[in-house]
Amino acid sequence: MNFQQTKTEDERMALMEELSRRFLERSYMYDTNDEFPHENMSDLKNSGYTALTVPKKYGGMEITLTEMLQLQEKIAEGDGSTALAIGWHMGIIKNLGEKTSWEDDMLELVFHQALNGSLINAAATEPSTGSPTRGGKPETTAEMHSDGWVLNGRKTFTSLAPALDYIIVSASIANSEEVGNFLVPRASEGVSIEETWDSIAMKGTGSHDLVLQNVQIPLKYHVDNRNKGKKGPEGWLLHIPACYLGIAQAAENYAISFAKEYSPNSIEGTISDLPNVQQKIGEMELKLMNARTYLYAAAKKWDESGESDRSEMLPVLGAAKHIVTNAAMEIVDLAMRVVGARSLSAKNPLQRYYRDVRAGLHNPPMDDMTIQLLANTALNRNK
Repeated sequence: MNFQQTKTEDERMALMEELSRRFLERSYMYDTNDEFPHENMSDLKNSGYTALTVPKKYGGMEITLTEMLQLQEKIAEGDGSTALAIGWHMGIIKNLGEKTSWEDDMLELVFHQALNGSLINAAATEPSTGSPTRGGKPETTAEMHSDGWVLNGRKTFTSLAPALDYIIVSASIANSEEVGNFLVPRASEGVSIEETWDSIAMKGTGSHDLVLQNVQIPLKYHVDNRNKGKKGPEGWLLHIPACYLGIAQAAENYAISFAKEYSPNSIEGTISDLPNVQQKIGEMELKLMNARTYLYAAAKKWDESGESDRSEMLPVLGAAKHIVTNAAMEIVDLAMRVVGARSLSAKNPLQRYYRDVRAGLHNPPMDDMTIQLLANTALNRNK
């Protein structure tokens, strides 16, 4: 059975649990060898998972944001890098279906390709501008000619780069103040990937540099403009905290298994019987419950809201990311305290979880921006 043959959320979760176990078995190999998880991506594509967020109108299943996050969290229990990387594709497809801001023929093209296993991500960050959420104007340029656009530039942090088929590239439009988004097929002449990703966290996301040298694309591949008004809330970005929640759950799972099995000769039974160990496990469980409750409450609100209510959800979405990613770091730390010095062994998964959850601080929105947004919301509440 694959995801396209399933009829219920329970069936899809059962299928994902099976895939997640495979990912967990491969996670040490990929992390140790600094490899992109090609097998994991093939499993997700061949299972039909990568088409689940395609709208029903275009032949997809159009799963809810809540279900997408649950499945993404389960992937991350097996391998965090795989979850974060594929989450960009899953979320972008969902976002395109919700906003329908592109022309119909371009939406149809992307959704048709997604149904056939193609993968997509956006490339917006650049060496000189930093995160696009900070407002920097791209140095990548797009120049219009009579028969199309010509793009030149370099993008950093292009997650999923080794497996991408399409990239949404932000570029400054020549002779204007506009910043456009352009759909670039990976196979286009002049498109290359420079393997620059050397992070110690989320090694397998393949977040290399995208290089564009006189890349020519059709006129209609200018899909929209970035600066048409203020950017609104985007629920699909909750795939980020869902990923770190899954890693935190994996850390708790490992710590509990270790505690139930480890029996030093200084005590009777295992360390799971010790009050100080039970205290840490209880704290992990509480933090997981709090984080999961808030994350899925935010997702449920998004699923049940119309466009008007969603437009007011920026503080809620930012808070969800802040709460979950910071809780994930605390949970992994507690898990390492349960396991002790063994958690620092290169062969122990906890040291990978420790590195990976730290990356959550640098995914959007950043903590300082969220806190500032919440402060402004509170200060303006009674005006």
